Amino acid sequence: MDTSHYYAHESAYIDDIVKIGENTKIWHFSHILSGSNIGNSCSFGQNCVVGPNVKVGNGVKVQNNVSIYEGVEIEDAVFIGPSVVFTNVINPRAFIARRDEFKKTVLKYGCTIGANATVICGVTIGEYALVGSGAVISRDVKPYALMVGVPAKQIGWVSRAGNRLEFDTKGFAVDEYDGSRYKLEDENIVFVDISLQ
Repeated sequence: MDTSHYYAHESAYIDDIVKIGENTKIWHFSHILSGSNIGNSCSFGQNCVVGPNVKVGNGVKVQNNVSIYEGVEIEDAVFIGPSVVFTNVINPRAFIARRDEFKKTVLKYGCTIGANATVICGVTIGEYALVGSGAVISRDVKPYALMVGVPAKQIGWVSRAGNRLEFDTKGFAVDEYDGSRYKLEDENIVFVDISLQ
């Protein structure tokens, strides 16, 4: 396998039949299993496991001690904090093979999963959502939602930059980071635009 376009630490193990994009970095003691497809400019910290048959988009950052199992699909620009836990079966038993019962979990563009959070299989985490450290996600998460707790509950909304949004009486919010504007409509966030500052 040609490894000239990405970096893998000498202690990492890369199975046959994987695709790894340009400028991706795979650090100490990580293992990429067969059939996995990793995009460009990704980073996997030490002691990560990916696969088998996992799809990871471009620009994804996975911190230390994360296992991404079959059934998990990750879109571009997702951040996964240290020791995040994914599952792929609702009712696992050591003595029953349930590989044909894997539930699909989708992490949409730009979302963030905080350190030590647990994501129960079969959910979709929306674009730009932010899951707080230690939260347990057991249901779908709306785009831009801020989720915390066990089980996780939505306590607000965040911008594309991950800053908490405060809405005025007309339902608009502005993120001072980049001037981006948002509107709250029917309990969902609509991205309006980025003003030129």
